[in-house]
Amino acid sequence: MNDTSRFRLLPWRSIDGKACYLSTADPDSRLSRLADEMEEDQIDCGGVVLEGAREVLADDAAGEVAVRFALTQAVLSLGEVLVVARSRGQRLPDGAGR
Repeated sequence: MNDTSRFRLLPWRSIDGKACYLSTADPDSRLSRLADEMEEDQIDCGGVVLEGAREVLADDAAGEVAVRFALTQAVLSLGEVLVVARSRGQRLPDGAGR
């Protein structure tokens, strides 16, 4: 296990916007389960945001405000999903899936 894989990147930020990490080898710990649930919620939300953005882009009558809102939500969601992907990638055994 490499040095960074000892710490799990969590799917939320600290109050000052910094990444949060969990130091535990127990995937069934209370915080690990909470992080798993939050990751799933973020992925599900990303699907909803993606569908909404597609609908806005397909609507020729959508104005600038609607397009900017859809893009803003898509960017926020993409950022969350990338944190989930990075966290899950860091938890893979060395060399797995790379």
